[in-house]
Amino acid sequence: MISRRDFLQASMAASALVGASGFGNWSRLAAQQALTQDQLLQFDTFGNVSLIHVTDIHAQLKPIYFREPEVNIGVGDVNGKVPHVTGADFRKLYGINDGSPNHYALTYNDFAALGKTYGKMGGLDRVATVINAIRADRPDAILLDGGDTWHGSYTCYHTQGQDMVNVMNALKPDAMTFHWEFTLGSERVNELVSGLPFDSLAQNIFDAEWDEPAELFKPYKFFERGGAKVAVIGQAFPYMPIANPGWMFPEYAFGIRDENMQAMVDEVRGMGADVVVVLSHNGFDVDRHMASLVTGIDVILSGHTHDALPEPVLVGETIIVASGSNGKFVSRVDLDIRDGRMMGFRHKLIPIFSDVITPDAEVAALIDEQRAPFESTLSEVLGHTDSLLYRRGNFNGTWDDLICDALLTERDADIAMSPGVRWGPSVLPGQAITREDLWNVTSMTYPKAYRTEMSGEFIHTIMEDVADNIFNPNPYYQQGGDMVRMGGLGYRIDISKPQGSRISELTLLKTGEKLDPSKNYVVAGWASVNEGTEGPDIWDVVETHIRNKGTVVVEPNTSVQVVGA
Repeated sequence: MISRRDFLQASMAASALVGASGFGNWSRLAAQQALTQDQLLQFDTFGNVSLIHVTDIHAQLKPIYFREPEVNIGVGDVNGKVPHVTGADFRKLYGINDGSPNHYALTYNDFAALGKTYGKMGGLDRVATVINAIRADRPDAILLDGGDTWHGSYTCYHTQGQDMVNVMNALKPDAMTFHWEFTLGSERVNELVSGLPFDSLAQNIFDAEWDEPAELFKPYKFFERGGAKVAVIGQAFPYMPIANPGWMFPEYAFGIRDENMQAMVDEVRGMGADVVVVLSHNGFDVDRHMASLVTGIDVILSGHTHDALPEPVLVGETIIVASGSNGKFVSRVDLDIRDGRMMGFRHKLIPIFSDVITPDAEVAALIDEQRAPFESTLSEVLGHTDSLLYRRGNFNGTWDDLICDALLTERDADIAMSPGVRWGPSVLPGQAITREDLWNVTSMTYPKAYRTEMSGEFIHTIMEDVADNIFNPNPYYQQGGDMVRMGGLGYRIDISKPQGSRISELTLLKTGEKLDPSKNYVVAGWASVNEGTEGPDIWDVVETHIRNKGTVVVEPNTSVQVVGA
């Protein structure tokens, strides 16, 4: 008898063969750039249940440019596996032609030139159009938001997330989970969550004092769809108090809690669930590892690491779907649920080319309404750039280099540190840098730019700790984003070494001298998780720097030597 895994593998092969993702068609259309909305939305309806997944929008209401990472290193068992494949290797893996729309949407090469050809991506009014089209085809489709929604822009900061709540409510999600939302502070999160017209799911958010599930967040939600019982289990970002300031949400505890996840899967199965979906903000490698440990999960909708994959990844009998970030993509997943189990699927990662997809008029008007009080401030020009400004990659991005330069100059420091966060749209060469652009890469609720002294030994220790958060071979110990960005300091990192032995050859760039472990250096940084950090807001520091420069040119960063990858 054919096994369910055989059915799922057949689904994977069939999707690739018939081009359910649309990639073959787009490649053939590349020469004339004849993309149409109908082509982007084309989907052969399958099975009896449809899921719609968006995640990591980071408060981007309007279309943006967003460059995918050049460097995304996998360690241990996932070395060389997706999502740790980039650029030309990624295109070869998925059969994507050079210069095609997929090349632009999914890889980093020639981004500035292709950006001028294909334009911006995203915009929640365009996302609304896609969602409405899927619902027209499958009226009872389940829309799930993977979190990192109420964070990342000027308007979101100044409305404490209300702009995003208002717009997302108009899209009518069925459930969401969380990460950066908690940096609004637990009081504000509680207020917003209590007013949502849909469910807030997280089996791993507990009361910190009693170590019991937090009442505000349900572990799961049942949906009756297509004659099947669909259970959706939420999984919030597990490392909140480590990666973000725990003092902002002291009453909550997090963690992966895979034993509790197994208990929840068993519980919903016992209640008659025909299919189990996990709405996750773990990050892709953590999801992949969890899928190997927890049995009974059919689908994981993955978020946090911003990966956009044209096809799901199969782990045992679990498919993992990665839907990108910043509103660039929407995933549709159709499931064939028969005899109490998932027997097949069809998937499409739908790119939101904003010049091709017609905005939904009602959502467009709502977005403009949210932005109207701030429009003149958002559009103010601070300077211009002759360099592509981007943020993504394990070690550096030009936006982060510019922020570090601002910290070094405006705070009169020897060394600068900028957090390795993944969010933040890009700005093309030759464009103006507006206040909105700057806030898109600096907007957070703990923005103080500190200036302090640190010993060379302490700087080394910090870098080793951050490196282990990224490159520990056990995914459950990967608690960070990307590597902390260093300004004024060069170093060598050996990915293959154990914790405490990866970072070496620390060099002060302005003198060429090796960092002295016993000597103190003036360090400027921002986004400290420590309560009571003092200093100017980072956006003010960088704005001053950009205005003083007039036109920004960011030279190629060759200060990090990577080995062992």
